[in-house]
Amino acid sequence: MSTPFPADASPTPPPGCPAHGHAVEPLGPGGVRRLYGPEAEADPAGLYEKLRAEHGEVAPVLLHGDFPAWLILGHGANITAMRSPSLFSRDSRLWSAFRAGDVPVDSPLMPVIAWQPLCVFADGEEHRRLRGAVLDGLNRFDRRGVRRHVRRFTTELVQVVGQTGRAELVTQFAEHLPMLVMTQLLGMPDEYGPQLVNAARDLMKGTETAVASNEYVVASLRRTMAAKREDPGADLVTWLMEHPAGLTDDEVMEHLRVVLLAANETTVNLIADTLKMVLTDPRFRAHLSGGQMTLGEALDQVLWDSPPMSLVAGRWATADTELGGQQIRAGDMLLLGLAAGNVDPVVRPDLATPLYGNRSHLSFGAGPHECPGQDVGRSVAEAGIDILLTLLPDLRLAVPEEELTWTSAWISRHLTELPVEFTPREIEPHPDSTPIEDSEPVAAPDPDPAPASTAAPEPAPAVEETPTAVRIPAQRRGWWRTLTGLFRR
Repeated sequence: MSTPFPADASPTPPPGCPAHGHAVEPLGPGGVRRLYGPEAEADPAGLYEKLRAEHGEVAPVLLHGDFPAWLILGHGANITAMRSPSLFSRDSRLWSAFRAGDVPVDSPLMPVIAWQPLCVFADGEEHRRLRGAVLDGLNRFDRRGVRRHVRRFTTELVQVVGQTGRAELVTQFAEHLPMLVMTQLLGMPDEYGPQLVNAARDLMKGTETAVASNEYVVASLRRTMAAKREDPGADLVTWLMEHPAGLTDDEVMEHLRVVLLAANETTVNLIADTLKMVLTDPRFRAHLSGGQMTLGEALDQVLWDSPPMSLVAGRWATADTELGGQQIRAGDMLLLGLAAGNVDPVVRPDLATPLYGNRSHLSFGAGPHECPGQDVGRSVAEAGIDILLTLLPDLRLAVPEEELTWTSAWISRHLTELPVEFTPREIEPHPDSTPIEDSEPVAAPDPDPAPASTAAPEPAPAVEETPTAVRIPAQRRGWWRTLTGLFRR
């Protein structure tokens, strides 16, 4: 159970996609606005405001393939849906389009909404059993321990660029730090980190090698589980396998995969957007340097203005009901509009008013499905940015702010790059870093190692940006050489 859809399904653009030879119009059948296409992706915030003006708190929209859904725009309506699982379930099997057999297996919606035996698709007692195990495991990590891992990897990433005086903080920092830290929290060997960074990026971009990347992630987790059966540790893999909830091996693996990928994607966006704000917003830079605002408060502001996920799909109505003035039918899909709800005029009549310390935003959800890893994500982002600014105190944007660009999809918005300049300097190695090794290249690992081996699984060969060095077993190759190979290729 490694993917929610057949591995041999060839990706086919949905009807109306430019790949089919015709443009996607902003309005679909019945004049309903589409959440996909060039116009929607160019300015999602503008689209949300058009929908709010036309429909109020809840608006009809069309998803890829012109499947209808309801986008929840109001802050209060979002909270109601999040806190009412009896009316708005997480079980996607309730979706009327699924029940009618209308959704093709290669629909771009499938990776997000296809049902899997995970806590994110469960309600009631089964949800409490699965989520309880994940939450108990994540709550065993303390901020000091997380910060130690963050300091190590931030130092190593900055060492790579320190003497150049230039860096690109999205692809050279934000996209690497969360995954490197998460591999440590899961008890994985160092050398899994670089390839998992590449695999996660590949998965989120939905490339043609995404299936191979997913298989690499699954293989890495299964091998780690096998190793932890022989040698348990103080890590999330061990804690999930030993939890009294009695998760099966498949349940453990699937929840680890969700934790690994979801924590990475959201924290990457949080780090990138916070760094962008610190470097470009004079209020933040002045307040941070003047000691009038903590970095934690800066994160809160970013979580209001630029949530790591723009919306969450979804909830499914269990019965005919009403929400935000709209008549919802049983089986309808609802999308939690996190970004739209965070700028609802009812709760934020003046968007320029700072919200330092206010954590009533929707970025981590609410109710029984509130993000269980939010404390870990915040700790990684806050510590990473703090340590980065300490190591490079004169960090400054290298291009005019108006040249920064984003890519958008229906569920999230990503800063493309954040080029910076600073005074070149040599960064002292972190004491936990593996020293550079100049040994001769070693032979490839045994293609069929023992199940409990901690050697890294063979990387997916089709994934672009995979350096040859990552193919060498963990015990025989220095982490530092592997890391620098990523940036110096």
